[in-house]
Parts: sequence; structure tokens; C-alpha cells
Amino acid sequence: MADVVSIKKRSEMMSGIRSKNTRPELLIRKALHQAGFRFRIHQSDLPGKPDLVLPKYKAAIFIHGCFWHGHECHLFKWPSTRADFWKMKINRNREKDRESLEKLHEQQWRVLIIWECAIKGRDRLDLSICFHKITKWVASKVKFKVIEGKTRLLFS
Repeated sequence: MADVVSIKKRSEMMSGIRSKNTRPELLIRKALHQAGFRFRIHQSDLPGKPDLVLPKYKAAIFIHGCFWHGHECHLFKWPSTRADFWKMKINRNREKDRESLEKLHEQQWRVLIIWECAIKGRDRLDLSICFHKITKWVASKVKFKVIEGKTRLLFS
């Protein structure tokens, strides 16, 4: 299936997608700051360059986009054009995520992964519930947690 926009337009659209300071990231940063937590952003000396680092709690937070990290939710769909390229790219992103998690675990860091679908989309959590889960985890001793959108139960 051919792309519905020109190559030039597609390139322009893709270059506008940010990897830092995304809306979900800014929303979570604002909520954590208002709750009294202090953090560093995009700390490059840690594996995977976490979006937020709370040194006091030895906690690293990643806010993953469902498309770019290949989350199996309603926000992710394999592209039909250049399928091999996208499969390699997204699978490599997943592999890098696993490697970063292993290295952080070896260095005794606690890790929280927040998926984009927890904050936006039809299965998103209520923001107050999402923020409660985040702040509860930061203050806890739990080593690893994932926050994602609501999963729908399918009945036959």
C-alpha cells in the first residue's frame, strides 16, 4: 500500500516528532514537581538515558511512546510501508530497552516504565490514578514497575 502523503511531507512530519520533552513527559514532570519530588532529566551517564532520574530514591523513570518502543496496545500498529525497515528499527529499540534495564538493575537502580497509553488514548488511566501510582512507586522500595493503559477484558 502506497503512502497517502508525499515523501517530502512524510519526512517533514517525522522530523517534527520529538524524543525529549514530549507532552506525556512534561505532564508527569509537572505532577512530580508539584508533589514535591525533585529530579534530573535525560541523565546521559545512566544506561538508556532515563527521562527522569530521582537520585534521592535511586529511581529512573522512562516514559515510552507506544509506537517507537513497540508496545502491544491500541496505539501501536506495524506500518505497512517499508515494513522491514520499521520491524528492524522497533525491534532494535526493544532490544536497547532490555539492555538498559539490565544495566540499571546491575547498578541497583529502581526502574519505572510509563507507557504513553497510560496517559492518552481510549484506554488511558484517569490522570489522578496514574500520578498516584507514580508517586506511590517512587516512595516505595519496589525495584521495577510498569504503568500502562487499561487492558480490556474480552469475553467470548
